[in-house]
Amino acid sequence: MRKHLGVGAAVGFLLFGSTPLLAQGIGHRLFMRGKIVRMDAGGTVACLGKADGAHIGQILDVYHARPRHRRLVGHVEVDQIFDDHYAHFRVRDGTLQKGDWVSLKRVRA
Repeated sequence: MRKHLGVGAAVGFLLFGSTPLLAQGIGHRLFMRGKIVRMDAGGTVACLGKADGAHIGQILDVYHARPRHRRLVGHVEVDQIFDDHYAHFRVRDGTLQKGDWVSLKRVRA
């Protein structure tokens, strides 16, 4: 019985103790990078910043993604970069929705 409690406590610590890591590092790279998180009259904000290689004036494709299907829905231009993880965009063309994905072409060295 003690062995099961110890294993449960260890698993619980790993899950709840790693939450800040997921929010800042792994979670951003794997789950959020490129996702449009806000759209309003002031513009569009996506989870894509300096750490991802975004820079002001860059024009990017926007996709609406569903399981096993991705459709180009428009283009955005980077207006402002907040920090390593967020940028403000101006919609150049297309019909975008919150939850669509901004695609940053990765340059491999």
